[in-house]
Amino acid sequence: MTLKTLVLALMLLAACGAREDTESNNRRQPDLYSYQVLNTWPHDPKAYTQGLVFHQGYFWEGTGQYGSSSIRKVELETGKVVMKKELPGHYFGEGITIFRDRIYQLTWQSRKGFVYDPETLHLLAEFSYDGEGWGITNTENLLIMSDGSDRLRFLDPSTFKVKRVLSVRDDRGPVTQLNELEYIKGEIFANVWHSDRIARIDPKNGRVTGWIDLSGLIPRHEIRDSEAVLNGIAYDHENDRLFVTGKLWPKIFEIRLIKR
Repeated sequence: MTLKTLVLALMLLAACGAREDTESNNRRQPDLYSYQVLNTWPHDPKAYTQGLVFHQGYFWEGTGQYGSSSIRKVELETGKVVMKKELPGHYFGEGITIFRDRIYQLTWQSRKGFVYDPETLHLLAEFSYDGEGWGITNTENLLIMSDGSDRLRFLDPSTFKVKRVLSVRDDRGPVTQLNELEYIKGEIFANVWHSDRIARIDPKNGRVTGWIDLSGLIPRHEIRDSEAVLNGIAYDHENDRLFVTGKLWPKIFEIRLIKR
């Protein structure tokens, strides 16, 4: 065997090993989490929650539906809306995130997003993207958006060009219907539309490392609409608090995760 042949053989073995490691990771069952409710806060039951952020002591919320979409600043303790901007009636508002003192908001099928000044909610800029907009969050350097598929797109916050696309999978295969997003301690938390589960996603490889089961969080008698589903994740970075809510829910819950 020549040296060249030996090198090629070793490279082939290494590639096979890497492929087996990847397949093994994809088949690994995610950790499972339940929850403990620590506090309950009031929430506007008419708010069709599409995005939720906790920033400087307030909730910032993006709401949906044609004719009633908005972005709003909300008091934690009272649920009172202290500042609000309504979208034109032909836009269906979606997820929001706050990145470098700017609020970014998506719309559903209009392929258009908006950038606001959080001090005044004055519109600073608009941006475009392909496909639908569902949820949005950010890392230290990039925006991350979902579109209802199993894909997450990482965007340059200055140009809004796609830097990379991440396919999300658990041990059973692709995970679709990814909706509201929150970036927490190096992980992506994602609501799965029309489910009581939140996926914890590794942003490096797209693997679901954990499932958070929030079944029973809100009593069924408090749900009066089939679309009043779990959707809304916010994190208080300063005080390590995790909040969740849903579309048209009357409450926001502060929860602690419990590994099963």
